[in-house]
Amino acid sequence: MIAIGVLVAVSATLVWRRDGVSGVLEILTHDLTLFGGILPRVLAGCLLGAFVAEILPHDKVSRSLGPNSGLKGLLIGAAFGAILPGGPFTAYPVASALLAVGADFGATISMVVSWTLIGYGRAVAWELPIMGTDFTLWRIIISLPLPVLAGALGRFVYVRMYPAKREGESE
Repeated sequence: MIAIGVLVAVSATLVWRRDGVSGVLEILTHDLTLFGGILPRVLAGCLLGAFVAEILPHDKVSRSLGPNSGLKGLLIGAAFGAILPGGPFTAYPVASALLAVGADFGATISMVVSWTLIGYGRAVAWELPIMGTDFTLWRIIISLPLPVLAGALGRFVYVRMYPAKREGESE
């Protein structure tokens, strides 16, 4: 945090020397407007994550996506990530909620990687119209195993780094 503060101070000083106070104020105004637009989305995402954590049945999530869910849990996580709509203000709070209610790191990693690589919303809204059907379908087909592989690796590494963690324990 200190390094970021130093970089901001140095950058502000350089802008001030080049453009004067008006340049610094223009940047601050723009950034405050950007922050004002992002803040409600962050709040909505955090609330969504909290509500999802309360609504989801912990025993079913743990059984379907928990440490003992095996390949099925990784596949469910990948499928859920592929169909999860929204941007990072939705996906990461939902992923956090899944961890809180019993999903393990592997299934959650599978979900996040699938959301990132396969997410249908971006494919339909952006990739198909811009890149075309052939490119989009081949990219998705080639990407299909990656979320499951990432989840399996995440599960493998996690149980070795945190051997004392048992099923049902939270962070």
